[in-house]
Amino acid sequence: MSAPSHPTVGLFVTCLVDAMRPQIGFAAIRLLEEAGCRVEVPPAQTCCGQPALNSGDAADSAVLARRTIAAFEGFDYVVLPSGSCAGTMVHAYPELLADDPAWAARARAMAAKTHEITSFLADVMRFEPRGRRLDASATYHDSCAGLRELGVAAQPRRLLAQVEGLQLRALEGNDVCCGFGGTFCVKYSDISNAIVGEKAEAIEKTGADLLLAGDLGCLMNMAGKLHRRGAKTRCFHTIEVLAGRAGAGEPAIGEEG
Repeated sequence: MSAPSHPTVGLFVTCLVDAMRPQIGFAAIRLLEEAGCRVEVPPAQTCCGQPALNSGDAADSAVLARRTIAAFEGFDYVVLPSGSCAGTMVHAYPELLADDPAWAARARAMAAKTHEITSFLADVMRFEPRGRRLDASATYHDSCAGLRELGVAAQPRRLLAQVEGLQLRALEGNDVCCGFGGTFCVKYSDISNAIVGEKAEAIEKTGADLLLAGDLGCLMNMAGKLHRRGAKTRCFHTIEVLAGRAGAGEPAIGEEG
């Protein structure tokens, strides 16, 4: 799929990035602009509606879906630094609004132009992050929604492979859930803690300096467990590395403040 020469991109920041780690949003803007995009962050954006949907509140989720579609339908593409939220827009929005004559077609159009950011950079913009160097080893966790709903797997690795000095190490069970699962970690905290414990053990076995992933919720969950285990692994969103925002002087996830 080829993109217009200078497409307009609406960046959906996501709730977690906005509230907990806005530097991911700034990294996304930098990369998208380097790739030749004109980037806007619509102020009308709120939550994508996934937490409500996962809790069984389809009605309120549909309200948020309509609000999001209205805020973003004027852009060539909608791009998110989250496979989880992107998956909601791509798959859930058309289903939520399928029986609404005024919104069904708009939901399908929104879904067709919505992308997780590394897949957008790699597959649509054919972007190559030049001039990046990070002398470190890293391992990569595939978050559930990005991998299973959107097929995000090779794209982030292809981009990271172009960062000079960065050594990627394989993670055993890289495609196994980290135990976050949004509200799952609250509703089933004992199970969630057991799952992330196994994930943290696998991460430590790699001996990597950095843990990278494409969803902040997963990263916060794993960073917390690693910290409690006394591990020295530092956690960053993939695009922070690609944007040159993961050096020794940059606070990793969980190190802020």
